[in-house]
Amino acid sequence: MGNNTHNKTAAGIDLDALQGEKRTRILVIDDEADTVTLLKMIFQREGFDVSGALSGSEALSKLTNVQPALILLDLMMPGMDGWETFTKLRELTDIPVIVVSALGQTETIVKALQMGVDDYVTKPFNQAEVIARSQALLRRTGGVKELKRLVFSSIEMVLDLDTQEVFYRGERIQLTGKMFEVMLILAKSAPKVVTYDEITTQIWGQTGVAVRNRLKYLIYLLRQEFNRMDGESGIIRNIDRLGYKLLTE
Repeated sequence: MGNNTHNKTAAGIDLDALQGEKRTRILVIDDEADTVTLLKMIFQREGFDVSGALSGSEALSKLTNVQPALILLDLMMPGMDGWETFTKLRELTDIPVIVVSALGQTETIVKALQMGVDDYVTKPFNQAEVIARSQALLRRTGGVKELKRLVFSSIEMVLDLDTQEVFYRGERIQLTGKMFEVMLILAKSAPKVVTYDEITTQIWGQTGVAVRNRLKYLIYLLRQEFNRMDGESGIIRNIDRLGYKLLTE
């Protein structure tokens, strides 16, 4: 007698629904890996997406790609401490910051709040309190804040989104509006490749030979500006028959 049983496959996933789901992102900055892991676990359990940084410099490098709605910041870190990290963060963005620190003295808390920190939690912290304070702050601030600057410290480049200026190795580069738009598209996607059609559609709303030639000319002008600084910078790479990418490492 034949066996009529068959294996039942698992239910499929609605990929459109999955891709459309946007979770609030948190960036945790603490030199203690165990604390980062704990806070990640706490926030992930509550439905947040979390990224960790073990130093201030790593956090600044991650800021552009992560684009968090909230930052949790330790104060006592080697090298760039929490005070300096907060100051540099405020030069780049108005993303709300909660200090999570073992320093519980009143004067330290007052100093942090006077500097502009949005809230302060002392270690060892209560997990429910951290979540409650974070959710309350996100409700007050209205969610994700736009970055004011994109910083790529490894290649010494800064894009100022307010003034539409680019600074490379400490010098200002004069760009036209369209040149800045190209740089911004590449910078927001870095280090990923952006296709020719994606760039031309975002800038001119169309694709085709004519607009691709305009794009090629803008890339040529951008390369000329960067080469003027250091000879052959090569930070804008052409990926043959695909598009362009910004080399940020």
